[in-house]
Amino acid sequence: MRDKMADVHTDPVCRMEVIEGQEAARRDYDGVMYFFCSKVCARKFQQNPESYVGTEMPVVQPAAEPDAASGGLARSHVDPVCKMHVIAGREAGKWDYKGTTYYFCNVGCLKRFQADPEQFLGGKPKSEVKSQKAEVTTARVSPQRHEDTKSPKNRQSTIVNRQSHIDPVCKMVVREGSEAGKWDYKGTTYYFCNPNCLKRFQAEPERFLARPKSEVRSQNAEGRTTEANGEGPMAEGDSALPEPTILEKPELGRIETITLSVGGMTCASCVATVEKALTRLPGVKTATVNFAIEKAIVEFDPKVSPVPSLEKAVVDVGYEIIHQAADAEERSEVELRHASNRLVWAWILGLFPMLMMLLHSLHLFHVSWMVWLDVAFCAAVLFGPGWTTLRGAWGSVRAGSASMDVLIVLGVAAALGSGVAVLAGLPIKSFADAGGMVMAVFLTGRYIETRAKGRASQAIKKLVALGARTARLQLAEGVEKEVPVTQLTPGSLMVIRPGEKIPTDGRIVEGESSVDESMATGESLPVDKKPGDEVIGATVNGNGLIKVSATRVGSDTFLSQVIRLVEEAQGTKIPIQAFADKVTAKFVPVVLLVAAATFAVWMLLTPTIKPMLEWASTFLPWVNPNLSVVSLAFFAGVAVLVIACPCALGLATPTALMVGSGMGAERGILFRSGEAIQTLKDVRAVILDKTGTITRGRPSVTDVIPARDMTETSSAVSDRVPSREDEVLRLAASLEQGSEHPIAGAVVAAAQSRGVRLTLPTAVQAVPGKGISGKVDGIEVLAGKELLLAECGVDCQTLEQAAAELRKRSRTALYVAAGGKPLGVIGVADTVKPDSAQAISELKALGITPIMLTGDNRETAAQIGAEAGIGRIVAEVLPAEKRRVVKELQQEFGSVAMVGDGINDAPALKAANVGIAIGTGTDVAIESSDVTLVRGSLTGVVAAIRLSRATFVKIRQNLFWAFFYNVVAIPIAMLGLLHPIMAEVAMALSSINVVTNSLRLRRTRL
Repeated sequence: MRDKMADVHTDPVCRMEVIEGQEAARRDYDGVMYFFCSKVCARKFQQNPESYVGTEMPVVQPAAEPDAASGGLARSHVDPVCKMHVIAGREAGKWDYKGTTYYFCNVGCLKRFQADPEQFLGGKPKSEVKSQKAEVTTARVSPQRHEDTKSPKNRQSTIVNRQSHIDPVCKMVVREGSEAGKWDYKGTTYYFCNPNCLKRFQAEPERFLARPKSEVRSQNAEGRTTEANGEGPMAEGDSALPEPTILEKPELGRIETITLSVGGMTCASCVATVEKALTRLPGVKTATVNFAIEKAIVEFDPKVSPVPSLEKAVVDVGYEIIHQAADAEERSEVELRHASNRLVWAWILGLFPMLMMLLHSLHLFHVSWMVWLDVAFCAAVLFGPGWTTLRGAWGSVRAGSASMDVLIVLGVAAALGSGVAVLAGLPIKSFADAGGMVMAVFLTGRYIETRAKGRASQAIKKLVALGARTARLQLAEGVEKEVPVTQLTPGSLMVIRPGEKIPTDGRIVEGESSVDESMATGESLPVDKKPGDEVIGATVNGNGLIKVSATRVGSDTFLSQVIRLVEEAQGTKIPIQAFADKVTAKFVPVVLLVAAATFAVWMLLTPTIKPMLEWASTFLPWVNPNLSVVSLAFFAGVAVLVIACPCALGLATPTALMVGSGMGAERGILFRSGEAIQTLKDVRAVILDKTGTITRGRPSVTDVIPARDMTETSSAVSDRVPSREDEVLRLAASLEQGSEHPIAGAVVAAAQSRGVRLTLPTAVQAVPGKGISGKVDGIEVLAGKELLLAECGVDCQTLEQAAAELRKRSRTALYVAAGGKPLGVIGVADTVKPDSAQAISELKALGITPIMLTGDNRETAAQIGAEAGIGRIVAEVLPAEKRRVVKELQQEFGSVAMVGDGINDAPALKAANVGIAIGTGTDVAIESSDVTLVRGSLTGVVAAIRLSRATFVKIRQNLFWAFFYNVVAIPIAMLGLLHPIMAEVAMALSSINVVTNSLRLRRTRL
C-alpha cells in the first residue's frame, strides 16, 4: 500500500494539533490557510491575526536544525495531565519537579499538575520528555514545507506524517504509549486521550462508532497498523482518519436559549440536581437554575437534544416542568392556597399531642397509651401535610442527591422511630410528639418564605400586568373584532379608543391623539401623536381615536424585551454566588455525616459530656441530663438534622438580585445579567459620550438676537408680534417649516414652544450649503449663513458682533434678513440635558470620576464640559479610536463604565467593564451593552450604580448571616442544647430572614 501523508496542522492560537478535515474552522490569511480546533480560536485569530502569525509555527523543529539527542528527529514533550504532545518553545508553561522539567499545553493543565503532581505521574515522578525516535509514532518533516517558514506565504502550519490513533469520542490524535486508556471492542482496540472519553465509550460504544469502521484505525497484535474493517495492514504513515462526526459538546450546531419553569424545587440543594441532570445531555452547552424564581435557563442544540429531552431530564430527577401556557399568577395562588392548607392541618395534628403532653405534665390528664397517640399523630403529619416533603425527599434520593427535604424527613422519621422503639420496649425516650411539631414549623417557614419570594418577584408581575390582553381588529370598514393579543401579526390594523391601552408596538395610520408613555420613557406629560408616528405597546391612548398598524408583536415588543431582560438578569448567576453554590451542593451530605457522627459520639462519650448537660439544664428547661444514652444521642442527632439550613445560603444571592433587578426595571434600568450588577459597583470612572448622552442629541435654539435697528427695518411686520425676538423667530420659522434640515426643525420647534403663529411661505428655495430663501407675508426673507445674505446684497455688519459671541460659545449662527435688511441672528446648538449637570455632580459625590469622550473640537467640548460640570475631557476622538481610549482609561482607573447610544459606541461599550446604552427608544436589547437605560437621562446611570452597591450590601449581609447561622447553630445542636422544635424554628427563621432582608432593599433611595 502506498504511503500517505496524514495532514496534521497546528492551531495558531492554542497550538493544539488539528487534523485536516477534522478542524472546527479554517481561515485564509495573507494567502495562507490556517486550521483551528474550535470556533473560539478562529474568532480570536480573526480579530487580531498578526498576534498569532508573527512567529513561525511548525509542529516540529526545522529539518535544518535536527536534535542530535533524538537522532535528528524532532523532540516533543507529553503534557502529563492531558497527554497532548507539546513542542519545546510552544508550551503554555513548564515546571520543574524532582529534577524533571514538565511541559504543558495550557495553563489549566499546569495548575492541576502543580496542585497534585503525583496524581498524574502514577505515584512516581518520571520524565515524560521523549525523543520522537524513541516512540512507535514518528514525525517526519516534509522538506518542502520548511523552505522559508518566516515568509508570510509559507507561514502555514507544517504538515507532518504520523502513525497515530483517533480517540473515537473526542476525535483527538492519540499516540500509542501516551494514551490515558485503551479498550477492546468487537476485536478492535480503541485508544483514548483521557479517562472520561474511555468511560463514555464503554457506556455507549455504538454511539461513537456510527460511521463505517473503515474510518477507524487500530493496532493489531503484531504492532502494525490495520484498517478496522480488516482489509489489511496500513503502511507507516498511512492516513485513514475519520471524517468529521457529530461530537457531543465541541461540535454543537446552532445554539438556542430556552427558559424552563421548574416546579418541585424545595431548597437550594435542588439547584445542583437539576443543573447536573440538564448538563449531562449531549446537546446542552450550559444550564443555569435559579431557585428563587424557579427557572432554568438552558443553552442547547435543538437538533441534538430537543426540548422534550430537556423536560424529560428534569422530570426524571423528581421535578416537574410548568408550561408557560398556564397562567403563572393563578398557579402561584393555587400553590400558596395548598401550602396554607397543609400548614393548618400540620399545626392541628402537631399541636394535639403537644397539648396532651402538657396536660399530662400538669397531672390533669393521663392515659397509658400516650405514646401510641404521639406515634399516630406524628405519622399523620408526616404522611398527610408532610406528604409533598416526603415525596420531594424520595425524588432527591432516587436522583442520587440530597436536599433539605431529606434532612427534615429523616429528622421527623427518626422522631417517629423513637416512639415506635418505645412501643417495642426499647430503653429510649419517645420524641414522636416533637416530630409532628417539627414538620408543622418547617411547613410554616416554607409558606412564609414562598410568600416573601412572591413579593420579591413582584416586578415581573407588574410588568406583565402592564400589557393589554385583547386588541380590537378592524377586519373591514365598520367591521371590528376583539381578539387576544397573541393572535396579532405584523400589519394587523388595530382600533384604539380614548383611554385604552395600545395592544402592541405599531405605527399610527389614521387619527391623532396624545399618548401617555410614562411607562416607557418616564415622561409624565402625554406625547402628541399623528399619522406616521410610532406608538409603544402597553402605553395608554389619550383623547383621540386612532388606528394603528402593528409593527412588532409577541416576544419582539418593547414590553416583552423588558420582561425578558429582567428574567435573564434574575436567572443568571454571578461570581460571588459560585462559592455559596459549591457549599450548598455538598451541604446536605455533610450534615448527614455530622448528624451520624453526633449520634456516635454521644453513644460513646455521654459520661464525659453529661456534666455540661447538668450545668446547661439549670437555665435551659428542655435539656434533660437524666435521659438514657440512646435518648440523648437521638436528641442531639435529630436537632442537627433539622437545624441545618442550605436554603438560606441558596437564597442569599438570587433574592437580592431579584429585588434589585426588579427595582431597576421599574425605573427604566435594565441589567442584561447579574454579573453587570456586580461589576457596576466597583466602577471608578464613567466615560460619557457627548452627543445624545450629556446633550440632547439634536439642535435647539439657544439665543435669538435681533439687530439693533430692527424696529425701523421691519416696521411692516413688527406689529404682528409682541417682541422683536419673536418676530425674528416667526419669520425664520415660517420660512423653514417645510425643510427637513435639523436646524430648521429646531427653529420651528422654538417658535411653536413660544406660541408664535407661523405663516405659510411662498417661493421657497433651498440654497445647498448656504440656507433658504422665500417670501413671508409678501416680504423676501433669507435665513442661513452670512454668505447667503452677502450674495443677496444684505450688509450683515450690524450682526457680526452678536454672531461672533455665539460662535465663541460654540453656537451655530443662523442669519435672518427681511426686505433686504438684516433682521437678527439665531443661535442653535446641541444643548446639555437639564439633568446632566445634576447627574455629574452626584457621580462625583459617589467618588466616581466623570470623563467626556467626543469627536467634536476642543472648544465645543470644553463649552459642553463646563456647562455639565465635567473637568476631564477627551476631544477630537474618531469613533474607531474610542475603544483605544477606553483601554487606556482602564489602565488608569481599573474598572470603568462607558455610557453611549449603543450603536456608534458599540466597540467602546464592549471594551468597558460595564457598557451602558442610554436613550435607546423601543429597542432595549442592545447586544453591546450590559445595562440599558430606557429613559434618556444620565440620572439613570447614578441610580444604576447606587442600586448595584445597595444590592451587594444586601448580598453580603445575606451570605454572612446564612453562614453565621449554620456555623453557630449546628455545633450548639451537636452539644444537645437545642430541642428539635426550637432547632426547626431557628432554621425556618434563617431562610425568612434572608428573604425579608432582600425585600428591605426596596427602601433604598436611588
